[in-house]
Amino acid sequence: MNTTRQVNLSTDPIINSLGPFTDEEYTPEFGRTSLAQAKVLVIGAGGLGCEILKDLALSGFKDIECIDMDTIELSNLNRQFLFRLKDVGKSKAETACAFVRQRVKGVNVIAHCNKIQDFDLDFYRKFQLVVCGLDNIEARRWINKTLVEIASTYDEPIGLIDGGTEGFQGSTKVMIPTQTACFECYMKIVPEQKTYPLCTLASTPRLPEHCIEWAHVLEWPRLYPDTKFDADVPEHVQIMYGLSLKRAEEYGIEGVTKSKTLGVVKNIIPAIASTNAIISAACCNEAFKFVTCCNPLLDDSMYYNGEAGVLASSDPYKKVDDCEVCGNLPREFEIEESLTLIQFVDLVKQEFSLESPNFFTGEGDVYNTKKSDEFKEKENLLITRLLPFEMDYCKFQVVVVDPSRKSSLKLNLKLK
Repeated sequence: MNTTRQVNLSTDPIINSLGPFTDEEYTPEFGRTSLAQAKVLVIGAGGLGCEILKDLALSGFKDIECIDMDTIELSNLNRQFLFRLKDVGKSKAETACAFVRQRVKGVNVIAHCNKIQDFDLDFYRKFQLVVCGLDNIEARRWINKTLVEIASTYDEPIGLIDGGTEGFQGSTKVMIPTQTACFECYMKIVPEQKTYPLCTLASTPRLPEHCIEWAHVLEWPRLYPDTKFDADVPEHVQIMYGLSLKRAEEYGIEGVTKSKTLGVVKNIIPAIASTNAIISAACCNEAFKFVTCCNPLLDDSMYYNGEAGVLASSDPYKKVDDCEVCGNLPREFEIEESLTLIQFVDLVKQEFSLESPNFFTGEGDVYNTKKSDEFKEKENLLITRLLPFEMDYCKFQVVVVDPSRKSSLKLNLKLK
């Protein structure tokens, strides 16, 4: 007797169903076509990234690319289900994409074993949507800033869906660059990171914390399989410190101290497979809606807490006016009286990661790259001679326009 359960994985019932919140101009044909043609980038192929790749492929997405610079460790196998024992040491991105291609026919999945910073704006411009399954804040901030920069010069902003998990807790955020709050807007409510995800850089450490985590999670159990590490035993801490320091020296990483070692080993967060599955489902649900327009998007964050039962809430988050990436409120900016015009231009360019900034006041140009010859002779003049500072007040506002920003940058200059 055949006991195999037949499961219909077609998305047609969802695409064909018009709900009370479906846009009046939506048609099922548009939804099907958009889903088949959408080009999606997944960043991260770890615990959450594996779930996202699987969910996107089974949801009808046909054109997916994935970036992850890491290699597979033995400790990954309990929750990163696209990997097997034979894959240890191989690229996460390449192995995960190959698995998805083999299991879900008709899906084109391309792997990139690189850092996200290795690609230029033209690479990211080809995607309609980016879905992140990252385990660190700085990478999220970088891709967010990149997509906001693209939105300033590209008619259609690229959607950004960010998923994150920490033990039994997780979140999903939907961001449309320049239209909704960006990831940088959320930074004011993001607590300082004092814990470290289990799935980190065992093969390519970049921080002292990664070296300590490697020693705690991988090297100690290998060397002392019958002895559980105890952070309250000085001898254990000393051995752990030695292992971490040796690892750091191998990779040229500074900053491993005994106190830092103790702080890290007491704050390791276990990765929970079920949390990854829930957050991935939420991310891919929003990705499906974003591409097909079959239903309204999440407004705009979902938070999950599975520590005491199940609690899931969604909250809107407004753009922050003084956001460093997408805001437009004036910023206070102190300068030295001895600063020349060209030094001032270079300082602002470096401070705000600008490409080719132009500076204006209510009275005209301060520095205009399109008129470089005109301003060449003024480059070595003191900024205080070019701007009408009132010395008793010592403030003046300058507007900065740059191709990398959607909106102008307003600086309230103040003399030190």
